[in-house]
Amino acid sequence: MEAPASEEKDTSGAARIVGVGTATTEHSYTQRELLDIFKITDPRVRSVFLNSAIERRFLTIPPLDADGTCLPETQGELLAKHQRLALEMGAKAVRACLDNSGIELSDIDYLCCVTTTGFLTPGLSARLIRHMGILPDTSRVDIVGMGCNAGLNALNATTAWAVANPGKVAVILCAEACSAAYVIDSTMRTAVVNSLFGDGAAAIALISDGPDTAYAPSGVASSPGSPRVLRFASHLIPDAIDAMRYDWDDQQGKFSFYLDPEVPYVVGANAEQVIDRLLTGAGLRRSDIRQWLVHSGGKKVIDAIRVNLGLTRHDVRHTTGVLRDFGNLSSGSFLFSYQRLLKEGVVEAGDYGVLMTMGPGSTIETALVQW
Repeated sequence: MEAPASEEKDTSGAARIVGVGTATTEHSYTQRELLDIFKITDPRVRSVFLNSAIERRFLTIPPLDADGTCLPETQGELLAKHQRLALEMGAKAVRACLDNSGIELSDIDYLCCVTTTGFLTPGLSARLIRHMGILPDTSRVDIVGMGCNAGLNALNATTAWAVANPGKVAVILCAEACSAAYVIDSTMRTAVVNSLFGDGAAAIALISDGPDTAYAPSGVASSPGSPRVLRFASHLIPDAIDAMRYDWDDQQGKFSFYLDPEVPYVVGANAEQVIDRLLTGAGLRRSDIRQWLVHSGGKKVIDAIRVNLGLTRHDVRHTTGVLRDFGNLSSGSFLFSYQRLLKEGVVEAGDYGVLMTMGPGSTIETALVQW
């Protein structure tokens, strides 16, 4: 049962998202072009690619031999690709975010880097600090291996840091080089994964109001239209812990991603309870939410969420648009949708929005924001 709408609450001191930036790798391909490049002729696999609601994805394909056949890449080569692409895309996304927010590189006080498509030690945050010339005393954390939902896990932790450090700038970067996380073995298991994911990075900057905001970067503390992050709700589905996983394939000698065909139905069936818990805690109904930004997990996943939550196709227009133009970008997908919403220019002061991501666990992560 939905709770009645409440009176407007005091949200002073909440962290605000004050900038966003995105980036991709250099080349994009249609689904048909990818089928040709990888010489995929199996009609079942071709059907998966061509019925995915994806028109184009950014990818870095393997090198080709003299006959135009893609050469196999070892796990070591894939990890090197991950490091290169994550740093390149990540730096572009962070710079775009800083330009959008009026923040200088030297203003960054905290950096949270999210990735699942490769493992690095030292982590992406340390490498990005060196690569970009971010101050070496910047606080940092890496969130690795949590999958498509991890952007909201990062937002939860980073929001807490921002609130505890008012006036200081926190940056989240989601950098996913999905070109570095694939296996081709002619099975339907890998066909589904290979038809879905694309390369992309997204960054946001946060700052919290408080007694020290006078020391915030010039112009940021008073900027209008930046949504405040109000609360979070999570839901783990223990019975589906193996439904989405990225684990080692002995036969291939690589990590391989697996998506259970039941994932859309499992996620859809559990969506209502976590959303209602998120909103009930704030005294809101679903009808009070003006903006919905849902992870672009795939056509069936989006449809399951939309049907179970009673959303319209217009509500998820940016979710489906990002899927169409980029594929599933893993942890940063919802931030690409957020950027599109801001560019659309329809958000009004006071609007409530829900951010929602889904990933391995199986897990649903949600956040409530208000402009």
